[in-house]
Amino acid sequence: MLTSTVRAEPDWPSRPLRLVVPFAPGGGADATARFVAQELGEALGQPVAVDNRGGGGGTLGAMAVLAAPADGYTLFHATPGPLVTNPLLMPALPYDAERDFAPVSLLVRAAYVLAVHPAVPAGSLAELIAMARAQPGRLAFSSAGIGAGSHLAGELLRIETGIDLAHVPYRGTGPSVQDVVAGQVPMTIDSLSVLIPLVRAGRLRALGVTTRQRVAELPEVPAIAETLPGFEVTVMNGLVVRSGTPEAIVDRLSQAVVRIMASPAAARRFAGTGTRPEGSTPAALGAVLEQERRTWRGVIARAGIRLE
Repeated sequence: MLTSTVRAEPDWPSRPLRLVVPFAPGGGADATARFVAQELGEALGQPVAVDNRGGGGGTLGAMAVLAAPADGYTLFHATPGPLVTNPLLMPALPYDAERDFAPVSLLVRAAYVLAVHPAVPAGSLAELIAMARAQPGRLAFSSAGIGAGSHLAGELLRIETGIDLAHVPYRGTGPSVQDVVAGQVPMTIDSLSVLIPLVRAGRLRALGVTTRQRVAELPEVPAIAETLPGFEVTVMNGLVVRSGTPEAIVDRLSQAVVRIMASPAAARRFAGTGTRPEGSTPAALGAVLEQERRTWRGVIARAGIRLE
């Protein structure tokens, strides 16, 4: 973390805080942020308002945080897009994700699921790989857009297996998954929380989860790592602030979040969703972000992904 450039208020927080979410209301990150904002407001004795700033793949939200003082009153609900993948995909990004933001705490982690339309004649990942090898370039996967987590997860699968998959990008998770359900695209890799209802209803068939171990919500579905040792992709949300925010404030925020994410309220809120509440120290979040950057820098370079 950079050396603090603002002195902490002795009575911080003495007024309401703002939690910027770089997406429109209604998505998974927004839902997590609203839970955290409510609980954090109670812990700090000041309300925490959620401020949705969607657009630019999270860039507009990041810029809104950097336009505010580094005084601990403006927080950023961080996802891999604005802090990890956008800097790797957008050479003209108007901020430096590593320099301009200071980690506070992890919030949640979740799995992706590799799922296919029921008409796809593959009952396992091994059978899917064999299909793809027999028909190079003919098996396609959908994603929420170029550079989205669902796209990168598919590219990592392609790289790790050496199979030739066609990528079909959409404008968001909703239309991507809808076309797989409709049979327009044979497969996708997307958030567990999104795909669980469709898998349980038999509208999609799950072939693997992207965490190293199986998940309690779909215990019958193998981890991809059981076929491809070392394969792991998780969805990560965290809390960050502007660099230069006083260390005392960062530490107080981190400690509050750790308590919140370990609470019975968090266990109840995320039960059955495939999302794991996981508070952490600032250093632990920083290490997670650095590992994510290393992983996706290699995948993006090998896959030749570019955002125009």
